Amino acid sequence: MRITTVFRRLLGVSSTVVRAVRFDRHGDLLIEVKPTWRKPRCGVCGKPASGYDSPHEPRRWRDLCFGSTLIWLTYHVRRVDCPVCGVRVEKVPWAAHGSRFTLALEELGAFLARVTDRTTASTMLGVTWRAIGTMVKRVVDAQLDPHRLDGLRRIGVDEFSYRNKHRYITVIVDHDTGRVVWAAKGKDSDTLRQFFDELGPERTAKLETVTIDMSAAYKAALADKAPHVEVTFDRFHVQRLAHDALDEVRREIWRTMRNTDEQAAKAVKGTRFTLHRREHNRTDDDHARLSDIQRTHKPLFRAYLLKESLANTLDIDDPDDADRRLGRWLSWASRSRLEPFVKVARTIREHRDGIRAYLRERLTNGIVEGINNKLRMIARRAFGFHSPQALIAMLFLCCGGIVLDPPVPRWATH
Repeated sequence: MRITTVFRRLLGVSSTVVRAVRFDRHGDLLIEVKPTWRKPRCGVCGKPASGYDSPHEPRRWRDLCFGSTLIWLTYHVRRVDCPVCGVRVEKVPWAAHGSRFTLALEELGAFLARVTDRTTASTMLGVTWRAIGTMVKRVVDAQLDPHRLDGLRRIGVDEFSYRNKHRYITVIVDHDTGRVVWAAKGKDSDTLRQFFDELGPERTAKLETVTIDMSAAYKAALADKAPHVEVTFDRFHVQRLAHDALDEVRREIWRTMRNTDEQAAKAVKGTRFTLHRREHNRTDDDHARLSDIQRTHKPLFRAYLLKESLANTLDIDDPDDADRRLGRWLSWASRSRLEPFVKVARTIREHRDGIRAYLRERLTNGIVEGINNKLRMIARRAFGFHSPQALIAMLFLCCGGIVLDPPVPRWATH
């Protein structure tokens, strides 16, 4: 077997001919290659085009290392005159257009970026920190499913803060596949309108359900672009209204008591987690604290009962029964003489249609919140992101359904 055949098999690249192999003065292995096709192809669209010149010096592409030896692919790349794209560099089968790394090295770089921080990935591959970012972007551009917006029926919409000073991206997830299908900078109504503009009227007409928090901006965009879609408000945000109101009542009682009875105020302050726990999570100490609250702080205990009653109402499986119970809860909250719960009742009345949709479908934004948790881990591991584009690329790489197949030894697959 010829040495060029051996190296062609080692490279594992199709449509490539190995012409020669040599070492340079630094000890790096140079593999001279060329495409198997005779007529050059446009590096952007891939269509055959006429080539008209090539540089005197060959271009180099970094490949996977062989042990501690650096491997470079070399080729006298030509320029082509494409009738569609204009003058471009010709396409090569071993690397993406505009890249100085082979496809195998870029896929390995993207795989490492998905499982560890970028600094570690760059150190392992011997490339710069910024090179890992460009690898991720090219892999996402090449492998992200272009038909991911087709056939959407049920989607979840939520925002994610990627930097301080209220900088957000909007994330849209397909409930049926669990994958991120769209993301963009911003969290206002115009951002969500961009999604529907990209989706188009035909695919928008197939949408059935959208789960959101009680964001007025998202509601406005949905009313404008997809008025036929059933809007479902996430249970977590509905129930959180009651928890926040309970906290307000507790803090108000603490502020009133701390100047007159410091010991009692301290006891009220220490009941925060007891009040927020559901019945199945309470300890013996929690039951004792609740008994004390019932005896000494009637308004706080009433607020606790309102919180528990709302949670129990949302747990009811029969949507009609749950809706009737919700109506009674709203009357109780409005007459509770607790201003925070009066406001909660007013808010729930304004969004009751979306809450009824939840009672029927039992669809929540939990899947979107789970992806947001992954994003927080990615952002924390990277010590933050300067641009939303870098975060969105990592989001699609980790949660967009991209399957990476980095080169590994055969024994590692068994």
